Amino acid sequence: MRLDIITIFPEYFAPLEVSLLGKARRAGLLDVSVHDLRSWTHDRHRTVDDTPYGGGPGMVMKPEPWGEALDAVAPPTAEATPRLVVPTPSGRPFTQAMAAEYAARPWLVFACGRYEGIDRRVYDEAATRMPVDEVSLGDFVLAGGEVAVLVMIEAISRLVPGVLGNRESVTDDSFAPGAMESLLEGPVYTKPPVWRERAVPDVLLSGHHGAIARWRRDEALRRTAAHRPELLARLDPAALDKHDRKVLAEAGFPVDGEDMAH
Repeated sequence: MRLDIITIFPEYFAPLEVSLLGKARRAGLLDVSVHDLRSWTHDRHRTVDDTPYGGGPGMVMKPEPWGEALDAVAPPTAEATPRLVVPTPSGRPFTQAMAAEYAARPWLVFACGRYEGIDRRVYDEAATRMPVDEVSLGDFVLAGGEVAVLVMIEAISRLVPGVLGNRESVTDDSFAPGAMESLLEGPVYTKPPVWRERAVPDVLLSGHHGAIARWRRDEALRRTAAHRPELLARLDPAALDKHDRKVLAEAGFPVDGEDMAH
């Protein structure tokens, strides 16, 4: 999978050299290139921003360097076409499903905006020759797109075949498509069986796989009810068994109607 990142802070992406992503790059599973936007400026100060038309606070990233950068990274005459991903608070929410969709694509280009954002004409021109996605991590504002791109690349890359050694680690994730109807994962434990007088739940030591699966589902239901109750609205009531309904009732959520929201 090819990933190109355009930014005015290339050093921000040093973490891509370590851990699973670093191993994936060295194994040839990920081809990551980080490009300095200032390489496509032509003045002594390497200027990438200017004041906004119409007035207002802050600065706006100029279209000229962005246009040249995209032309160089993804030439209009190239046979392959990437998908351009631009992190912005005004974009569509980034989800696990979106990460899976991106992981199936051969080439992504990430544009890291700064200041008040990138001149709109850059998006519009790029859209004439490649798909352009504006994506948000959530309802908050960051100083720039670099952190958001790091988050997205980690979420996407771990879904690329071969990056994780255990494929089940992906299919059991919270929010994974089909993973317990998008419930949050429950608590996890490892050795020793007792630590500071706190014991691992007996069921996890029982070797009874059916009981363990039931316990994990119960804990997922409880944790979702406690931390992300809005996710319960996505549950299909018809898919809930009698025990599921009991657990949800104990958590204070209705289980008889079609609406699972609380």
